[in-house]
Amino acid sequence: MTNTTPGTGITLVRNLAPPATNTAAAAGLLKILVAAHATGVAVELTNPEKAKTSSKLPYWVVLSDSQTTLFDANAVVRYLYRTARLSLDDYLALEQLLEWEEKTLHVLHGDQDLDAIIAAADSKSAGLSADTTTGAADAVLFGALHFALSGARPETLSKHPALQQWFARQLATAAVTAALPVYSANVVKVLVREKASLENRNVAQGVAFERDTSKAILPVDDAKNVLITSALPYVNNVPHLGNIIGSTLSADAFARYSRIRGNNTLYICGTDEYGTTTETKAIEEGVSCQELCDKYAALHKEIYDWFGLSFDYFGRTTTEKQTQIVQAIYNRVNENGYVSENTTTQLYCEQCSRYLADRYVEGTCPHCSYEDARGDQCDKCGKLLNTVELVNPRCKLDGNRPVVRNSNHMFLDLDQLQPKCEEFVNNSSTAGKWSANGLAITRSWLKEGLIPRSITRDLKWGVPVPRPGYEKKVFYVWFDACIGYPSITANYTDEWERWWKNPDNVKLYQFMGKDNVPFHTVVFPSTQIATGDNWTFLHHISTCEYLNYETGKFSKSRGVGVFGNNAQQTGVPSDVWRYYLLSNRPETSDTMFTWTGFVTCNNSVLLANIGNFCNRVIKFLDGTSKYAGVIPAADPALVAPGADSDDRRLIDDINELLLRFIEQMDAVHIRSAISIARDISARGNLYLQESKLGNALFTDQRAQCDTVMAVATNLIYLLSAVFYPFIPDTSASICRQLNAPQRLLSDTFELDLKPGHVIGSPEYLFVRIDEAKIEQWRAEYGGNTE
Repeated sequence: MTNTTPGTGITLVRNLAPPATNTAAAAGLLKILVAAHATGVAVELTNPEKAKTSSKLPYWVVLSDSQTTLFDANAVVRYLYRTARLSLDDYLALEQLLEWEEKTLHVLHGDQDLDAIIAAADSKSAGLSADTTTGAADAVLFGALHFALSGARPETLSKHPALQQWFARQLATAAVTAALPVYSANVVKVLVREKASLENRNVAQGVAFERDTSKAILPVDDAKNVLITSALPYVNNVPHLGNIIGSTLSADAFARYSRIRGNNTLYICGTDEYGTTTETKAIEEGVSCQELCDKYAALHKEIYDWFGLSFDYFGRTTTEKQTQIVQAIYNRVNENGYVSENTTTQLYCEQCSRYLADRYVEGTCPHCSYEDARGDQCDKCGKLLNTVELVNPRCKLDGNRPVVRNSNHMFLDLDQLQPKCEEFVNNSSTAGKWSANGLAITRSWLKEGLIPRSITRDLKWGVPVPRPGYEKKVFYVWFDACIGYPSITANYTDEWERWWKNPDNVKLYQFMGKDNVPFHTVVFPSTQIATGDNWTFLHHISTCEYLNYETGKFSKSRGVGVFGNNAQQTGVPSDVWRYYLLSNRPETSDTMFTWTGFVTCNNSVLLANIGNFCNRVIKFLDGTSKYAGVIPAADPALVAPGADSDDRRLIDDINELLLRFIEQMDAVHIRSAISIARDISARGNLYLQESKLGNALFTDQRAQCDTVMAVATNLIYLLSAVFYPFIPDTSASICRQLNAPQRLLSDTFELDLKPGHVIGSPEYLFVRIDEAKIEQWRAEYGGNTE
């Protein structure tokens, strides 16, 4: 810059020793540059080495005339404008704005609330320069807001026309025009230097979680190979929270856990698209079955992507692979003598001119008198039904009462397969430690005695039956749906049999709601047995009871409850939804979603427990007046086994909790495991209280403070793995702040971030939800508090 005031100039020194990627430091630089150009004071930019001095603040200024040192950007701005000899009005405007910036704007920047920043600045821009000049207050406001305003969406800024016009005028001023190129050039240099400093990692070898997904994941010899499926969601609806926690989200949590434990893991899912319900829904919406499936398959995938579900492959059942594999399995079962043909008595709607398959019929359940039982199963008592058993049956399409007619169908002879099925259940439920409700439901079926079950239907939408005379029939959806797991895997890799016909080397885990249990523990395994092939059988089944909404059930038709797309519309991050649902998972009994519980979970658990611990430690370590983001060395005497110190007691307590966590996750007790994860974080908060972490500890007991920082920062790194199955975006944020790779979950707590490791910049993990939102959301989604 040219010094327009002879004898007056300053040297601006940028401290590049510690990383400082915060916007406050950049804003300080811009404020100084704009003010310098506006006042005509020359500014020379230099490095600390040239200045032969040091500071732990992002900037400091050496005044060339007096060698007085200023350590604050606003102090520099005040100096520049004192040099310019402001009028009293301009001086008061500057002081008022600086006070507002320091008390209000800094807080809003910390909350990262762009709308609030712009709204607050709107009132401050009124009364500032109405022409293309830069006053003292303009310089401060422009420098403080440039980052936010330049990144704002046009529609956001257009809501504040006065601020928008002021910002545009400032961009045209001589001071800003001259300052921005210098600012941009130096900020880029700063960021390059900071990136280099972040490369100063010192992380223990072997802890990084690395996974190559560029090619198909296949079983590996001498490894623990885990195959995970969640019940294929039916394609004719929008999944609600109960559907999501009942299968896909629970499976995702376990899949993520399995991966960070170092297991070779494949997670497969997809939409179940054949059957009566699809035909019914397509008629309701006036589209073809394929069009309906295309619409809802995309909607499901969009919802699951938002929830962060980490499928290795998400497919569909309306594929050629599905047809080939279903027909091949049927032919094998038929060849082995486990299929028979029988004439069935069915309901026929003369108005529709069609046989009414299960889902086309509703009526009163003969067992519990529930008036809206489906033709295949009663939603109230859970018993499986034949359509002709319904009392007062009615056609779902037109409401007419159907008549009885006969039709030939193929049956799977489950009665012949029961002895082998019972042997499978006894062995697998013991070795795989099935969930209690899944085993109880299976035992009740076996106790009643298995009977032949029809595997074909008089429908057009489904897998064709490869048998003469059955050209107008398809396979029953519950015969072919479970075969969707191997067929979807076959669409993922041609070597699908290495997963599905490899029982000695693969463990199969399946997740579902309790109403799907018999088809996964009886019908599908019996079908596998009947083929005589060497199938991978179910190892562990994890089932859920029902998640209810407030005081009732989810109902799309009545607008009651939160569905997958609604969760996204609230603006609450997916990790908060994931955590609340998993911590409220209906593992052994029905649970209830409540808005009060949801908001309390965010504010009192995620924010006050996990967020508080991580943010407090990382901010203290990052503070440039303390550690400058560099992890210190722990005192060996304080952390050694057997040491009588709070630090060693913490390590021992964490190891005990970690052991329990791993035991619970291995057993797929997700709700219990997430509670233990919360306890690990709470123990960290207690450790900070016991240690009295603060400036006094840093000043008076540096060795103790170093140990606390080393241990606490490493505990945060462990928490990134412990919470990864449940809140993966939060885990990624923690690792980003620690400047460390996503880690494996080890058996014990170790100090894997070594002395000298440089962390990144702090971020807020969670934000508070205003409790006023409870009533707003409750009214919007039909909850009832009475």
